[in-house]
Amino acid sequence: MNDLAGKHIVLGLSGGIACYKAAELCRLLIKDGATVQVVMSEAACQFITPTTLQALSNRPVYSSQWDAREPNQMPHINLGRAADAILIAPASADLLAKLAQGRADDLLTLLCLARPQERVPLLLAPAMNREMWAHPATQRNVAQLRADGATVWPVGQGEQACGESGDGRMLEPEQLLELLQAQFQPQCLAGQRVLVTAGPTFEAIDPVRGISNHSSGKMGFAIARAAREAGAEVRLVAGPVHLPTPLGVRRTDVQSALQMQAAVQAELDWASVFVAAAAVADWRPAHSAEQKIKKDGSGQPPSLQFVENPDILAEAAASARARAGQLFCVGFAAESHDLQAQAEAKRRRKGVPLLVGNIGPATFGRDDNALLLLDAQGCKALPAGPKLHLARALVAEIAQRLGPA
Repeated sequence: MNDLAGKHIVLGLSGGIACYKAAELCRLLIKDGATVQVVMSEAACQFITPTTLQALSNRPVYSSQWDAREPNQMPHINLGRAADAILIAPASADLLAKLAQGRADDLLTLLCLARPQERVPLLLAPAMNREMWAHPATQRNVAQLRADGATVWPVGQGEQACGESGDGRMLEPEQLLELLQAQFQPQCLAGQRVLVTAGPTFEAIDPVRGISNHSSGKMGFAIARAAREAGAEVRLVAGPVHLPTPLGVRRTDVQSALQMQAAVQAELDWASVFVAAAAVADWRPAHSAEQKIKKDGSGQPPSLQFVENPDILAEAAASARARAGQLFCVGFAAESHDLQAQAEAKRRRKGVPLLVGNIGPATFGRDDNALLLLDAQGCKALPAGPKLHLARALVAEIAQRLGPA
């Protein structure tokens, strides 16, 4: 299932070394189902050839207002009217300045100025040297563009072609694809503050050993991304996983259940929605050895005593009841059998309005899943599919239960 299926994207390139990334971005957009019409500035043609972009997009590339392929000599009108979005990547400092001032001295700037603003969003992915990005004039231009209704995406940080390092790199093509996909998602959680837990916890036995589980964190991370796409402010508390942070999400990394409990408690007063997707260990060793436990030659394993970990979800549900409807809690249950009965029992025991069940550990680490939603009215199945698509469906279900903002 392609997020951009049926979407027509005008991909604009202004001059800059980041033009090389536009080739991969074009490929990713096509792969995700979009049709892509490339428009290049004269400066962009110095960094990458129109032939390359034409081969990738399978469409003619436009670079001149006087292109004879347009019978009415109005490509700046025709191309913008056909678009679902105009994405300029890279957007150079010069291009940002032109757009902020309303200048239109080439096809790319004409196209942006002539677009139907009410239905064709202008999306800008800046790319420039760190000093150029930090310059007050550039920041004024960015502020003006945002005030005029354009979306200026963040810049990346790291090494730059000039040999310096800092802010100003264009985001990577995969990140730009993620932001563009989010552009077309319903804003059903606009104004909400969503706290999500994800991944396993690790309970230390000694400095090198511990107790954990097979949770990959993919479902929780997908929920964080979907909530952010839906317009919410999102904070993510993540156990030990190796996953990139969804764009626009604030992340806190923890190891143990006690650390996750502390991180959640610190955010509960802020949150309006809490989604407990983490697979928190039920028990932990009563004592963690300061040094690695060695074999003693007896052939007998060490004796471990366990204590129960805090119930983070139940604590949050109690806080929600105390806040009289100001916090909506969603729990997760991964069961090995009798999913509906086990999950419903957990929902009642924890006192949460919505509980999400799935069969584990078969789904751990996979990119797809199937979910069962249980509330006081009964249960509803979300059929098997990619975890991100399931996360978006879950976010829509949560939004329905929250009602109008």
